[in-house]
Amino acid sequence: MHAGAARADRTGAEGQRVSGRFGAAAARLSGQAALLLGWSGDTFWNATPEELATILAALRMPDGETVDRGMIDRLMEQDRGG
Repeated sequence: MHAGAARADRTGAEGQRVSGRFGAAAARLSGQAALLLGWSGDTFWNATPEELATILAALRMPDGETVDRGMIDRLMEQDRGG
């Protein structure tokens, strides 16, 4: 785990409180990036939040569509040629 992710609440560079929740969220996202994208820890920590968000958005189904039994049936029907 990245050294900064394990810290509890502390003061950030600009004197603002940094929540310990950041560490938990960063650890979770790092693990998800490793599982879903094959990213190493270095790749995760060197990526910008926008880069990660863009890649994860590309993994979502368009128009909020979800995979359900109806979609599976339609795909199977298309695969059989109609």
